[in-house]
Amino acid sequence: MKDAFGAPQSLLVLGGTSAIGLATARRLIARRTRTVWLAGRPSPALESAAAELRELGAYVRTVAFDALDSESHETALGKIFTEGDIDMVLLAFGILGDQGRDEEEPLSAVRVAQTNYTGAVSAGLVCAGALQAQGHGSLVVLSSVAGERARRANFIYGSSKAGLDAFAQGLGDALHGTGVHVMVVRPGFVRSKMTAGMPEAPLATTPDAVAEAIVTGLRRHSETVWVPGALRVVMSALRHVPRPLFRRLPV
Repeated sequence: MKDAFGAPQSLLVLGGTSAIGLATARRLIARRTRTVWLAGRPSPALESAAAELRELGAYVRTVAFDALDSESHETALGKIFTEGDIDMVLLAFGILGDQGRDEEEPLSAVRVAQTNYTGAVSAGLVCAGALQAQGHGSLVVLSSVAGERARRANFIYGSSKAGLDAFAQGLGDALHGTGVHVMVVRPGFVRSKMTAGMPEAPLATTPDAVAEAIVTGLRRHSETVWVPGALRVVMSALRHVPRPLFRRLPV
Protein backbone atom coordinates (compact mmCIF):
# COMPACT_ATOMS: atom_id res chain seq x y z
CA MET A 1 0.00 0.00 0.00
CA LYS A 2 1.02 3.64 -0.39
CA ASP A 3 2.43 5.27 2.71
CA ALA A 4 0.92 8.21 4.58
CA PHE A 5 2.48 10.62 2.08
CA GLY A 6 1.00 8.86 -0.95
CA ALA A 7 4.27 7.32 -2.14
CA PRO A 8 4.08 3.75 -3.51
CA GLN A 9 5.79 1.20 -1.31
CA SER A 10 6.34 -1.25 -4.17
CA LEU A 11 7.13 -0.77 -7.87
CA LEU A 12 7.19 -3.07 -10.89
CA VAL A 13 9.06 -1.78 -13.94
CA LEU A 14 8.24 -3.57 -17.18
CA GLY A 15 11.34 -2.87 -19.21
CA GLY A 16 13.84 -3.15 -16.39
CA THR A 17 16.72 -1.45 -18.21
CA SER A 18 14.65 1.51 -19.48
CA ALA A 19 16.37 4.82 -18.76
CA ILE A 20 13.03 6.41 -17.86
CA GLY A 21 12.03 3.40 -15.79
CA LEU A 22 15.23 3.48 -13.77
CA ALA A 23 15.14 7.26 -13.33
CA THR A 24 11.60 6.88 -11.98
CA ALA A 25 12.66 4.08 -9.66
CA ARG A 26 15.47 6.21 -8.24
CA ARG A 27 13.09 9.06 -7.50
CA LEU A 28 10.53 6.80 -5.89
CA ILE A 29 13.16 5.09 -3.74
CA ALA A 30 14.17 8.54 -2.50
CA ARG A 31 10.49 9.00 -1.59
CA ARG A 32 10.27 5.82 0.49
CA THR A 33 9.55 3.11 -2.11
CA ARG A 34 11.17 0.02 -0.65
CA THR A 35 10.49 -2.89 -3.02
CA VAL A 36 11.30 -2.80 -6.73
CA TRP A 37 10.82 -5.48 -9.36
CA LEU A 38 12.71 -5.09 -12.63
CA ALA A 39 11.18 -7.18 -15.41
CA GLY A 40 13.18 -7.65 -18.58
CA ARG A 41 15.26 -9.99 -20.65
CA PRO A 42 18.03 -11.53 -18.50
CA SER A 43 21.24 -9.62 -19.16
CA PRO A 44 24.21 -8.04 -17.41
CA ALA A 45 22.51 -4.67 -17.90
CA LEU A 46 19.43 -5.84 -15.98
CA GLU A 47 21.56 -7.14 -13.10
CA SER A 48 23.61 -3.94 -13.08
CA ALA A 49 20.43 -1.86 -12.85
CA ALA A 50 19.22 -3.97 -9.94
CA ALA A 51 22.55 -3.57 -8.15
CA GLU A 52 22.42 0.20 -8.57
CA LEU A 53 18.96 0.42 -7.01
CA ARG A 54 19.98 -1.86 -4.13
CA GLU A 55 22.74 0.60 -3.30
CA LEU A 56 20.04 3.23 -2.86
CA GLY A 57 18.46 1.12 -0.13
CA ALA A 58 15.68 -0.74 -1.96
CA TYR A 59 14.93 -4.45 -1.93
CA VAL A 60 15.26 -5.27 -5.64
CA ARG A 61 14.43 -8.42 -7.55
CA THR A 62 14.61 -9.19 -11.25
CA VAL A 63 12.26 -11.35 -13.28
CA ALA A 64 12.62 -12.68 -16.82
CA PHE A 65 10.16 -10.90 -19.10
CA ASP A 66 9.99 -10.77 -22.90
CA ALA A 67 7.50 -8.34 -24.43
CA LEU A 68 7.33 -10.47 -27.59
CA ASP A 69 6.41 -13.64 -25.71
CA SER A 70 2.83 -12.78 -24.82
CA GLU A 71 2.00 -16.38 -23.92
CA SER A 72 4.43 -16.17 -20.99
CA HIS A 73 3.15 -12.88 -19.55
CA GLU A 74 0.44 -14.23 -17.30
CA THR A 75 2.82 -16.69 -15.65
CA ALA A 76 5.88 -14.42 -15.49
CA LEU A 77 4.04 -11.37 -14.17
CA GLY A 78 1.41 -13.21 -12.18
CA LYS A 79 3.99 -14.75 -9.87
CA ILE A 80 5.21 -11.27 -8.91
CA PHE A 81 1.80 -10.37 -7.52
CA THR A 82 1.68 -13.61 -5.52
CA GLU A 83 4.70 -12.30 -3.58
CA GLY A 84 2.73 -9.31 -2.32
CA ASP A 85 0.80 -6.25 -3.44
CA ILE A 86 2.29 -3.96 -6.08
CA ASP A 87 1.41 -0.28 -5.67
CA MET A 88 2.66 0.89 -9.06
CA VAL A 89 3.38 -0.74 -12.40
CA LEU A 90 5.40 1.26 -14.93
CA LEU A 91 5.06 -0.03 -18.49
CA ALA A 92 8.31 1.33 -19.89
CA PHE A 93 9.42 -1.05 -22.63
CA GLY A 94 9.44 -0.23 -26.33
CA ILE A 95 11.65 0.08 -29.39
CA LEU A 96 12.09 2.84 -31.95
CA GLY A 97 12.92 0.61 -34.87
CA ASP A 98 14.51 1.99 -38.04
CA GLN A 99 11.94 3.62 -40.30
CA GLY A 100 13.85 3.14 -43.56
CA ARG A 101 14.70 -0.49 -42.88
CA ASP A 102 11.26 -1.24 -41.48
CA GLU A 103 9.56 0.01 -44.63
CA GLU A 104 11.72 -2.33 -46.72
CA GLU A 105 11.54 -5.27 -44.31
CA PRO A 106 7.94 -5.79 -43.16
CA LEU A 107 8.95 -8.32 -40.51
CA SER A 108 11.07 -5.63 -38.85
CA ALA A 109 8.05 -3.33 -38.83
CA VAL A 110 5.96 -6.10 -37.30
CA ARG A 111 8.52 -6.47 -34.51
CA VAL A 112 8.09 -2.78 -33.65
CA ALA A 113 4.31 -3.17 -33.61
CA GLN A 114 4.38 -6.38 -31.58
CA THR A 115 6.75 -4.94 -28.99
CA ASN A 116 5.19 -1.51 -28.58
CA TYR A 117 1.55 -2.46 -28.96
CA THR A 118 0.74 -6.18 -28.82
CA GLY A 119 3.22 -6.89 -26.03
CA ALA A 120 2.01 -3.87 -24.11
CA VAL A 121 -1.64 -4.88 -24.46
CA SER A 122 -0.87 -8.34 -23.12
CA ALA A 123 1.31 -7.20 -20.23
CA GLY A 124 -0.97 -4.27 -19.46
CA LEU A 125 -4.06 -6.45 -19.16
CA VAL A 126 -2.29 -8.99 -16.98
CA CYS A 127 -1.09 -6.28 -14.60
CA ALA A 128 -4.41 -4.43 -14.66
CA GLY A 129 -6.22 -7.60 -13.67
CA ALA A 130 -3.81 -8.22 -10.81
CA LEU A 131 -4.10 -4.62 -9.58
CA GLN A 132 -7.88 -4.85 -9.71
CA ALA A 133 -7.83 -8.11 -7.79
CA GLN A 134 -5.80 -6.51 -4.99
CA GLY A 135 -8.13 -3.48 -5.06
CA HIS A 136 -5.59 -0.69 -5.54
CA GLY A 137 -2.58 0.48 -7.49
CA SER A 138 -1.44 2.61 -10.41
CA LEU A 139 -0.57 1.53 -13.94
CA VAL A 140 1.64 4.11 -15.65
CA VAL A 141 1.98 3.66 -19.42
CA LEU A 142 4.78 5.34 -21.37
CA SER A 143 3.24 6.51 -24.61
CA SER A 144 4.72 9.20 -26.87
CA VAL A 145 3.76 12.39 -28.67
CA ALA A 146 4.65 10.40 -31.80
CA GLY A 147 1.31 8.67 -31.38
CA GLU A 148 -0.63 11.92 -31.59
CA ARG A 149 -0.24 12.22 -35.36
CA ALA A 150 1.63 9.98 -37.79
CA ARG A 151 4.70 11.61 -39.35
CA ARG A 152 6.46 10.49 -42.50
CA ALA A 153 9.73 10.18 -40.61
CA ASN A 154 8.50 7.63 -38.06
CA PHE A 155 4.94 6.54 -38.86
CA ILE A 156 5.62 2.88 -38.02
CA TYR A 157 6.77 3.71 -34.49
CA GLY A 158 4.15 6.45 -34.20
CA SER A 159 1.31 4.14 -35.22
CA SER A 160 2.35 1.59 -32.59
CA LYS A 161 2.32 4.31 -29.92
CA ALA A 162 -1.03 5.60 -31.16
CA GLY A 163 -2.48 2.15 -30.61
CA LEU A 164 -0.88 1.91 -27.17
CA ASP A 165 -2.17 5.34 -26.18
CA ALA A 166 -5.74 4.52 -27.21
CA PHE A 167 -5.55 1.19 -25.39
CA ALA A 168 -4.28 2.80 -22.18
CA GLN A 169 -6.98 5.47 -22.24
CA GLY A 170 -9.69 2.86 -22.74
CA LEU A 171 -8.23 0.69 -20.00
CA GLY A 172 -8.27 3.66 -17.66
CA ASP A 173 -11.94 4.20 -18.39
CA ALA A 174 -12.68 0.51 -17.87
CA LEU A 175 -10.95 0.54 -14.48
CA HIS A 176 -12.48 3.79 -13.26
CA GLY A 177 -14.03 3.25 -9.85
CA THR A 178 -12.18 -0.01 -9.15
CA GLY A 179 -9.37 1.54 -7.10
CA VAL A 180 -6.90 1.20 -9.99
CA HIS A 181 -5.51 4.38 -11.54
CA VAL A 182 -4.16 4.43 -15.11
CA MET A 183 -1.88 7.30 -16.15
CA VAL A 184 -0.72 7.86 -19.73
CA VAL A 185 2.62 9.66 -20.14
CA ARG A 186 3.41 11.35 -23.46
CA PRO A 187 7.05 12.46 -23.65
CA GLY A 188 8.52 14.22 -26.63
CA PHE A 189 12.01 13.44 -27.92
CA VAL A 190 13.95 11.96 -24.99
CA ARG A 191 17.73 12.26 -24.92
CA SER A 192 18.91 8.75 -24.08
CA LYS A 193 20.99 5.86 -25.37
CA MET A 194 18.02 4.80 -27.51
CA THR A 195 18.02 8.12 -29.37
CA ALA A 196 21.80 8.67 -29.45
CA GLY A 197 22.91 9.90 -32.87
CA MET A 198 19.43 11.01 -33.93
CA PRO A 199 18.69 14.65 -34.81
CA GLU A 200 17.25 16.33 -31.74
CA ALA A 201 13.68 17.60 -31.95
CA PRO A 202 12.36 20.85 -30.46
CA LEU A 203 11.23 20.65 -26.83
CA ALA A 204 13.49 17.65 -26.21
CA THR A 205 13.53 16.24 -22.70
CA THR A 206 15.51 13.81 -20.54
CA PRO A 207 14.75 10.58 -18.64
CA ASP A 208 15.10 12.47 -15.35
CA ALA A 209 12.59 15.11 -16.45
CA VAL A 210 10.11 12.43 -17.52
CA ALA A 211 10.60 10.63 -14.21
CA GLU A 212 9.91 13.81 -12.25
CA ALA A 213 6.76 14.39 -14.30
CA ILE A 214 5.63 10.83 -13.55
CA VAL A 215 6.09 11.29 -9.81
CA THR A 216 4.25 14.62 -9.92
CA GLY A 217 1.45 13.10 -12.00
CA LEU A 218 1.02 10.26 -9.51
CA ARG A 219 0.79 12.70 -6.65
CA ARG A 220 -1.88 14.68 -8.51
CA HIS A 221 -3.67 11.52 -9.65
CA SER A 222 -3.39 12.72 -13.25
CA GLU A 223 -4.76 10.70 -16.14
CA THR A 224 -2.48 12.20 -18.83
CA VAL A 225 0.97 13.75 -18.47
CA TRP A 226 2.85 15.59 -21.24
CA VAL A 227 6.62 16.05 -21.00
CA PRO A 228 7.41 18.88 -21.36
CA GLY A 229 4.00 20.34 -20.65
CA ALA A 230 4.21 22.75 -23.61
CA LEU A 231 3.78 19.80 -25.96
CA ARG A 232 0.09 19.63 -25.06
CA VAL A 233 -0.47 22.96 -26.84
CA VAL A 234 1.88 22.17 -29.73
CA MET A 235 0.26 18.81 -30.49
CA SER A 236 -3.23 20.25 -30.12
CA ALA A 237 -2.36 22.63 -32.98
CA LEU A 238 -0.58 20.03 -35.11
CA ARG A 239 -3.53 17.64 -34.95
CA HIS A 240 -5.59 20.16 -36.92
CA VAL A 241 -3.07 21.08 -39.62
CA PRO A 242 -4.36 19.96 -43.07
CA ARG A 243 -2.48 16.95 -44.41
CA PRO A 244 -1.05 18.66 -47.53
CA LEU A 245 0.49 21.32 -45.29
CA PHE A 246 1.49 18.84 -42.57
CA ARG A 247 3.56 16.87 -45.11
CA ARG A 248 5.68 19.96 -45.73
CA LEU A 249 6.36 20.75 -42.08
CA PRO A 250 9.85 19.95 -40.68
CA VAL A 251 8.48 17.73 -37.91
